[in-house]
Amino acid sequence: MIRKAKVRDVLTVQSLINQYAQQNLMLGRSLSELYENIRDFWVFVDPENHKVVGCCALHVCWKKLAEIKSLAVAPKFSSKGIGSALVLKSMDEAKSLGIKDIFVLTFVPKFFRRFGFRQINKNRLPHKIWVECCNCPKFPDCNEIALIKKI
Repeated sequence: MIRKAKVRDVLTVQSLINQYAQQNLMLGRSLSELYENIRDFWVFVDPENHKVVGCCALHVCWKKLAEIKSLAVAPKFSSKGIGSALVLKSMDEAKSLGIKDIFVLTFVPKFFRRFGFRQINKNRLPHKIWVECCNCPKFPDCNEIALIKKI
């Protein structure tokens, strides 16, 4: 089951994200950042135990541009379509908001290419996007790959 995240989900969402960040597979997120942006998040709840086992955020960046970020699924639940379902839910939300382009910054571009995302140079993204990058400990030597999709 996919639903919008609630404040009570923040600690679990942070745990999901940061377990991959510790492996350098994605960027970590602080509690304050997650609380401030909780409305961006979707979560996948395991129907058997009612625990959050996946998350994904859709962050509106500009007039018709949004970013899918912080996609994470508990390792025990990987390869079960949960990540795909969360991405599709985020893309549906973007359409309903009137977003025309969605981008991702990722260390795993192959996953997003399955949805029709294509690689672009990060420099083609608006400077507003770089605010978060400037605060990242990996900046300016980040090797995340930028991909974009028209919807």
